[in-house]
Amino acid sequence: MLSILLLPAAAAAQEMPGDYAGVLKTLNRQGDYKDNVLKVNIPRNDLKVVVDGVATPTPFGFGGWIAMTKGTGGMDVMMGDLVLTEAEVNPVMSAVLDNGLEVTALHNHFFLDTPRMFYMHVHGMGRPADLATKIQPALALIGKSAPAGTPTAQGRAINGTLDTAQLAKIIGHEGEQTGQVYKITIGRADMPVKEMGAAINARMGLNTWAAFYGSDADAVVAGDVAMRESEVTSVLKALRANGIDVVAIHHHMTTTQPTVYFLHYWGKGPAQKLATGVKAAVDQLGKSAGHTH
Repeated sequence: MLSILLLPAAAAAQEMPGDYAGVLKTLNRQGDYKDNVLKVNIPRNDLKVVVDGVATPTPFGFGGWIAMTKGTGGMDVMMGDLVLTEAEVNPVMSAVLDNGLEVTALHNHFFLDTPRMFYMHVHGMGRPADLATKIQPALALIGKSAPAGTPTAQGRAINGTLDTAQLAKIIGHEGEQTGQVYKITIGRADMPVKEMGAAINARMGLNTWAAFYGSDADAVVAGDVAMRESEVTSVLKALRANGIDVVAIHHHMTTTQPTVYFLHYWGKGPAQKLATGVKAAVDQLGKSAGHTH
C-alpha cells in the first residue's frame, strides 16, 4: 500500500492573495499558490544539459524557483534556488546582494555535467512587492551570459518508458509526471522548521525528492535528501551500499532551527534498482531524532 503524503503537486489549490498575484506580474513568471506558499518557476529551458553522457530534460533537475510565505508582523519569508551556469554565478550573486537580499548557499547538484551547473540559494524577508522588486534584477541576468560560440555537448537520449507505478510502490510515495521526468517529492513534516513565524514546508524547499528519466532497463535518477545532522551518515551509507553516487552535501538555509543538511545524489542503471537505493536512504529518515551521533 502506498503511503499517503501531502505532495506539493497534490496540495489543494488556494485562491492566490492579491499581493502574490502582483509578484507574478512584476517578475513576468508563472507560478502557483498552494499550502500557503507562492512558488514562482524559473526553469532553464534555454539550456541543454548533458550529465555523464545522458541528455537530460529540464524537469530532471534544472527548474529553478523562488517561493514566498507569510510570517508574523506583515513580513513574508522568501527562499529560492536559482539554476546558473558558471558565468552567471557571480553577476547574479552581486545582483542579489546589491539589492538587499542574502545568498545562503552555492553548490553543484551533478558531476560530469556540460555545461557545468550551479545552484544558488537566496533568502529575504519583507513585503512581497518589495521582495519581487529586489530579486528581479538577479532573475533578469539568467540566460543572458552564456559564452558565445560554446559548443553544445551531444548526449544520448534514452528511449522508452518507466513503470512509474512500480517506482512509487518501491519508494512508498506517489510522484508527478512532467514531460519525460517522473519526480517523487517527500516532505519532512516531522521537522517543524519555522522562520519569522512562517512554516518552512516542502514547497519552501524542505523536502526530499527523486527524479527519474529513461526506461525500466536504462534509467538515471537524481535527487536531494533533507536530513537532520544525526541522519547524514546512515543516509550516505544507504546510498553508497546501493551503488548510487553522492555528489554534494551542504545546507540550503543559514538561520533556521533545527539545522537541516541536504545531500544530492545521482545514479544510472535499471529504474527499479535505482528506486530501491533511494528507498534505502529514505528509510533512514526520522529514525534518529533523539541523538546527535
